[in-house]
Order: sequence, then C-alpha cells, then structure tokens
Amino acid sequence: MTKSVKEIIQRIIQLREKESRQLTLLAVCPNSDAVLEAAILSAEKHQTPMLLAATLNQVDRDGGYTRWTPDQFVRKAKELSSHYQVKVPIFPCLDHGGLWLKDIHAAKNLSLHEVMNELKLSLTAFLQAGYQLMHIDPTVDRSLPKGSVPSVEVIVSRTIELIQHTEAERKRMDLPPVSYEVGSEEVHGGMADLERFRFFLEHLRSKMNDQGLTEQWPCFIVAQVGTNLHTTRFDAEIASKLTSIVAPHGSLIKGHYSDWVENPQDYPRSGMGGANVGPEFTAVELQALIDLETEEIFSGAGKNINRLSQFAETLQQAVINSERWKKWLLSGEEKLSFSELSPERKQWLVETGARYVWTESAVLESRRRLYENVSQKIKDPDHWVVLRIADRISHYITSFNLENSWEFLKG
Repeated sequence: MTKSVKEIIQRIIQLREKESRQLTLLAVCPNSDAVLEAAILSAEKHQTPMLLAATLNQVDRDGGYTRWTPDQFVRKAKELSSHYQVKVPIFPCLDHGGLWLKDIHAAKNLSLHEVMNELKLSLTAFLQAGYQLMHIDPTVDRSLPKGSVPSVEVIVSRTIELIQHTEAERKRMDLPPVSYEVGSEEVHGGMADLERFRFFLEHLRSKMNDQGLTEQWPCFIVAQVGTNLHTTRFDAEIASKLTSIVAPHGSLIKGHYSDWVENPQDYPRSGMGGANVGPEFTAVELQALIDLETEEIFSGAGKNINRLSQFAETLQQAVINSERWKKWLLSGEEKLSFSELSPERKQWLVETGARYVWTESAVLESRRRLYENVSQKIKDPDHWVVLRIADRISHYITSFNLENSWEFLKG
C-alpha cells in the first residue's frame, strides 16, 4: 500500500533527525490540463512524490474553472500516471477548503449556514473521488464586519467541525484514512504572529484531543513565511522559528504562494515541509503560447491573416470579459476600467487571470488554431508547452532536494 501524505511527512522528520537530510515536498496547483500533465511527468522523471493541490475555484462539484469535477480531476491524474508509467505517489489534494474561499460563494454572499453546507458537500465529494490531503481553512468570516477576522477560538471550532464531518463521511463510505493540513498564510486570519500561532496550535491540539481526533492531527500547518502574490522573498528566519514551534506536535510548516520565490533552496534548509506553486506555472504556460504565436506570425501561416489564431488578443478579451481580474485590483485601482490601467498592470492581470479562462470556448478554439498553424514546425505543440512547464517544475524539485527522493522516502 502506498504511504499516506502524513506517513511521508513523518519519514521526512525522521530523515532530518537521523540523517540530517533536508527536503521540502512540492505541491503543484493543477490549474490547467498542461500544468497537471507537466506535474505528473515531472514526478516520474525526477522520482519524487507529487502533491496536486486543487482549490475550490479550480475543481469542485460544479466543475470549477478547469471544468473538472473531483471525480474527473482524479481520473485525469490516474490516466496521465498510467500514460507516463508513474511509479511514485501522486496525491490529489484540497487546497484552501474554507468558507467563502470559492469566488462564487463570496459573490452570492452566502450565509454562514449556506456556505458551511456547501463546503461539507464538497468535502464528501473530494473523499469519494480519492483526495488524500485536505486543507481545512476556515480563516475567513464574511459574516463579521468588513476588516474583522475570526478569533482563534472560532477558527479552531470550525476546523474541528469540518474535520469531524470529513471523518464521519470517510467512515460512512468505508474509505482509508486521509491526511490533514490546517491554517492559512492569508492576512485575514493567517497565523503570522508567533504567539497567536502558538495559541492556535495549543488550542487546536486540546480541542482535537477532547473530540477524539488525536489520530487526525494535521501533518501540515500553513503559515505566513513572507511570500504572497506580490512578494517573492521567502523568510527563512521566520520559517525556522515556526518549524521549531510545530516540531513538538509532529507536524511541518507548509508555505503557499511560493511562486517566483527568489530563494527556494532555503525552504529545505529552514525545515519547511511543503510549498505550493500555481500562478507561476500559468505564466510559464502563457509565455510558451505567446512564443508559439510569435512563431506562427513569422512562419508561412502568417501569410493569410484570416488563418492567424490571434491568441494573445483572444485570451486578453476572455480575461476582461470574465471580470475576475477585478479580484486582484490594488488600492486605488477599484474604479478604473481595464483600459485605464497601466500596461504593466494589464499584463500582470492577464497573466494571473489566464488560468480562469483556459477552458473558455473562444480561447480553446484560438489555441487549437495556433497549434494547427505551427504544427509543421513543431510536431506536437501541446507537448512542447507541457515540457516548458515541466522545466520550471524541475527548478523547484531541484531546489527542494527532491531528485530521486522516493528512494529514501518509501523507507
């Protein structure tokens, strides 16, 4: 039987203590077909376990923006694993399983009762599909006045309620144990303050023990380690302090928003157990497609303007039409239209928002035409894009000391 995520974390801790071997697991956010394929290809190539951390926005009962339900997502991952003859563990995971963390829930202004019920239904679906790591993250509370954050006691109470639901459903369906991840790096309730972080852990431990959830203690604790969508410097000093705090609990720290991080080699050195990367791979995918479009324009296909894919233009319009770019507007930009933004901000918003529209019909058709137009020069354009993403994934695998890691992680 393949090891669970929790068992692999325990093995990582053991290797650090007994052999001074340091490594950090990579969690790729599967925000497109190409990224998912690149992650699985990379796992087998480098012989390392791979976490596939899908958010509620990406994969859910309604299909999310990838158009994958949980069952379809896991089935696709298994098909790709079979195609690449993968012999290392591939773990489908839930990322940010929390209240109002799905954009449509926030847009509809669901009540606490409604959003809790929706999340519980999704947790059941994730279990049925075969997810093996659940990030329970009730750190947002839209029922509070704007700018307020829930207390640690409330976060702990809701964390336990969601774990209890997951465990009851798991037992009802007679499924094997799953691993858990808790906490958040978000400023709206994240555990960046060390004293607040300690209190959260102690309170969570006490309440989980009281509820008979000792065996479900999380293997990952998410915390703020200096990175977010707008910062790229990993704070190794704070990460080391957080690692020492969770060590007595038998857990490891996991960082999110590790995209474009300047010093990834410091993750294993400071004891980090895991790191999520997602938007960066969207940017790599987009740049690969832009490069293909440049090839298309300067090749024979460009002689007939009616046949050009106009990919970049089509994608930008799809991002604008989606209005999801508004989610990432900075202070002072809220009243501006897309056309009024600076060129740099437009580029960033298209790059960030591309993942939301990869599956839009106009984008799919433009991409199909692009591939067709360059296929005489590049035999398999889609695989060429996948390999570009895989090359960037390899950068993190190397930095996190994961090359051939399954050899010693399997015990």
